[in-house]
Amino acid sequence: MDHNDDPPMTVAQRTEIEAAAFRRLLAHLDERTDVQNIDLMNLAGFCRNCLSKWYRAAAEERGVALEDAAAREIVYGMPYPEWKARYQQEASDEAKARFAAAGVHD
Repeated sequence: MDHNDDPPMTVAQRTEIEAAAFRRLLAHLDERTDVQNIDLMNLAGFCRNCLSKWYRAAAEERGVALEDAAAREIVYGMPYPEWKARYQQEASDEAKARFAAAGVHD
């Protein structure tokens, strides 16, 4: 698909679109609490915790101090311990083995 004929996008428009896509990703993850972080890590190499770390790092790069717990609450939509209590399930032995074999870490 050739995008050369598309009108140019301003930096502000791109930022707004990226922010909207990120918010949609978070909403999707909120809707899919059945998908565990280990499943995301095994399939995609990242999880909700990764997103919160990336969010915190992006804030810090822009001079905004943000604690890990605050970044996780933004990503999880609630305090992390509450999310874990409500939705986190024990990972299967197969999922744990795949995670260990892949060498990916949260």
